[in-house]
Amino acid sequence: MDPKELVLNILKESSEPLKKGEIAEKANIDKKEVDKALTALKKEDLIVSPKRCYYTAK
Repeated sequence: MDPKELVLNILKESSEPLKKGEIAEKANIDKKEVDKALTALKKEDLIVSPKRCYYTAK
């Protein structure tokens, strides 16, 4: 599974918004990969940031 799908699945399963570090820990991937995935998901309008540095699936 590519990092983007992995990040999106983790955000969908989470009941609360997560930070990049928490996502990286749960996905067991590097924070840089999480950052790239979050940027791509934001462009595709699949995630939102309810408050600074936290992310959740739409």
